[in-house]
Amino acid sequence: MDKENQNINSAIRCKSISKNYGKIEALKGIDLDVKPGEIFGIIGPDGAGKTTLFRILTTLILADNGTASVDGFDVVKDYKEIRKRVGYMPGRFSLYQDLTVEENLNFFATVFNTTIEENYELIKDIYQQIEPFKKRRAGKLSGGMKQKLALSCALIHKPSVLFLDEPTTGVDPVSRKEFWGMLKKLKAQGITILVSTPYMDEAALCDRIALIQNGQFLKIDTPESIVKQYKNKLWAVQSNNMSILLKDLRSNELSKNCFAFGDKHHVSVDNAQLTIDNLKEYLEKKKHSNIDIHEIEPTVEDCFMLLSQK
Repeated sequence: MDKENQNINSAIRCKSISKNYGKIEALKGIDLDVKPGEIFGIIGPDGAGKTTLFRILTTLILADNGTASVDGFDVVKDYKEIRKRVGYMPGRFSLYQDLTVEENLNFFATVFNTTIEENYELIKDIYQQIEPFKKRRAGKLSGGMKQKLALSCALIHKPSVLFLDEPTTGVDPVSRKEFWGMLKKLKAQGITILVSTPYMDEAALCDRIALIQNGQFLKIDTPESIVKQYKNKLWAVQSNNMSILLKDLRSNELSKNCFAFGDKHHVSVDNAQLTIDNLKEYLEKKKHSNIDIHEIEPTVEDCFMLLSQK
């Protein structure tokens, strides 16, 4: 199908996409516009609707309402053309466990009527790391190696748009860092990348992000702009009793909100009447000791928590 008269300024476009599973609203009127050559992140917890959106965009399931296009082609009318043009790496490892690394890659190349040799330069940096194990069965690979094999298989036909659904879940920190380095190189080759992740720290590695919760986008912008829109002061607070501390911080009428973040609680403050000394005095009256309070810079996760509360 010719792209003439279609809007091809967007690599991915969604308009009012909705999807229900019985009484569960998985997606609620999603609007999205991803530019060609972007690394665009869908950031949110498990069950937020990320995988459902990916399956609609890769033509695996149909939306109940709305329209969507990939590379200028409609996901319903032009699904065959889209399947030729996209690479998809689902969240769960879905390659053939009993086939070797080489056999899996050859299989996917054959499906797309190409060969490993034809597009080797595209996957070279990734595949070279697992090539010494090309005779090993995929099911015997480590998490990081499975990840690299799955990415190689998704790229072997030289897609213009790459969909990565939680590609780093369950992968060690070193492999996660390596993986994002690979994505930067793929972007440099002009590939548009839509990636979902529950890891808020990976948001900063994307050009733009959409924060998703309960099937709805809370905010779409660059990570830097989202953080800059956090208008309140933010304090990190610790004491000798962190569980009671959370309750006491939330009961303070001058604190806007409070969330647990690892070994600290983050308190958002928008009232000039509450100072660090005031809060420390308040907590001492509540019988807390070893109190530590200091101002911190907000992160994407702080912004997400604030938006999801609203």
